[in-house]
Amino acid sequence: MNKNNKTVRALGLCSGGLDSIVSGLVLREQGIEVEWVTFETPFFNAEKARKASKMTGIPLTVRPLFNVYLKMLKKPPAGYGKNMNPCMDCHALMFRLAGEMMREKNIDFLFSGEVLGQRPMSQRKDSLRYVEKNSGMDGYILRPLSAKKLPETIPEKEGLVDRTLLYDIEGRSRKPQMELAKKFGISDYPAPAGGCLLTDKGFSNRLRDLFEHQETCTEEELHLLKYGRHFRLNPETKLIVGRTQKDNENILEHCNPAEDIIVDVKDYPGPIGLVSHGAKKESILLAASVCAGYSKAPKLSPVDVLIKRSKRQEVFKVIALPPDDFRKLMI
Repeated sequence: MNKNNKTVRALGLCSGGLDSIVSGLVLREQGIEVEWVTFETPFFNAEKARKASKMTGIPLTVRPLFNVYLKMLKKPPAGYGKNMNPCMDCHALMFRLAGEMMREKNIDFLFSGEVLGQRPMSQRKDSLRYVEKNSGMDGYILRPLSAKKLPETIPEKEGLVDRTLLYDIEGRSRKPQMELAKKFGISDYPAPAGGCLLTDKGFSNRLRDLFEHQETCTEEELHLLKYGRHFRLNPETKLIVGRTQKDNENILEHCNPAEDIIVDVKDYPGPIGLVSHGAKKESILLAASVCAGYSKAPKLSPVDVLIKRSKRQEVFKVIALPPDDFRKLMI
């Protein structure tokens, strides 16, 4: 769209899902110059957004988001959803950061693929209003798929967007969006499964445990929550035990060699264990017994376990405990 010989530009938040894709294409069909931004944290990545950008040709900016996100996540003003998902404050934060980018690049307004009534917590009218007010972008956030069900935005009032060409989609059905995708020749879009780990019950339990036992945490520690089995051996000691070879590799990739202890069963195939921030000897022996119990070593037999910390290594002989003996310690 050209307003008074000026190209209209819009910046959208992109998850890479069907709604994000078609909302961008709806605006582009009006002649609006569209681009996307997506944010990455240990809880969600930009993989789907990158695919959507490649498929549609809509330019994408990927921005990492950690410290400011973690601060919000620990105390979200609007609270959490069913698990540790602070959806409303997450959206408000992203729109605030997108708003800063909008001003830097002289872009006219923001948009997203949100659909009224699609999600029970974050996509009600009052929730969408909360996001607008708390992002500092009140009036500049357009939701093209549900625009006709929502108050008119500033870009619509100023004639930058033709409201008659926007939609009135509401509810959980994806059929209208699928029809739009078909119209635009888009067939390869992801299933509507949530891509945020904060909505996952098991991951949320681990995150809650981490917050309860540590005042601060690193990005690597948050990545470690994705892998293996997690045990709280005592209030000061947590053990992570790999389930698969891939888990073992990821645990080693994200460990802090200066502080963490690596537990490796000798002579038998088995998991890698990681004791966060080190531990006292009795806790290390328990961690070694747990790892030996998940290895191929005969249960209740003595096993040599290699303990690696910083630049030191030593071997402890422990009893391989059956997993049922310590299952109560699992987070």
